[in-house]
Amino acid sequence: MSAGALAEPRASQATRRQDILDAAEICFVRNGFHRTTMQDLARQAGMTAGNIYHYFKSKEAVVFGLAEHERARGAALVAELARAGDRRAILTGIIAQHFAEIPRDVAVLRIDLWSEATRNPAIATMHERFEEEGRAFFIDLLGGLATSPDCDPAALYETMDALMKGIIVNRALAPNYDSTLAVAQLHAVIDAGLAGRLSTSSRPDPEASR
Repeated sequence: MSAGALAEPRASQATRRQDILDAAEICFVRNGFHRTTMQDLARQAGMTAGNIYHYFKSKEAVVFGLAEHERARGAALVAELARAGDRRAILTGIIAQHFAEIPRDVAVLRIDLWSEATRNPAIATMHERFEEEGRAFFIDLLGGLATSPDCDPAALYETMDALMKGIIVNRALAPNYDSTLAVAQLHAVIDAGLAGRLSTSSRPDPEASR
């Protein structure tokens, strides 16, 4: 069998998987994870429930697929920004794409995933892994951008993370939310942190949670 003959079914399978993930995004935003059934996904994707199970063994597997797809899109964005500019361009581009310009349906889906992570141990583990990967990425990026030896990339990231999550929550809850001021505050915090001027009062106190 030729390589071309093998490539066609694989391409078709990839397309069908993406159709299911696209349908899942619509259904999950509209109904939430728990209210969405595999039959709902099948109807939205234009296939039978049996076909859905051929690609994903469960609704949980679809959630994992969505999360991995989002992760891949994020990696592609970083690679594109890296080719086009320097480290600051990467940081600015990430903030623009994932926070300043985040569509409301994406924000709603993100919050639904966070909520599901509080109930589902497998999704919680995946979420923690993605969070740690993101944290390590940002700390490395911020360390390379620091303009002062007083810059604490880890503390700066913790402050940024709270602001970034706040933007996502507000975008999901308020249809007309304008993130302009929040994004400006985020950039101001970044500039202060990179210059070693991040207020100690805004840094997380490890003793406070004990």
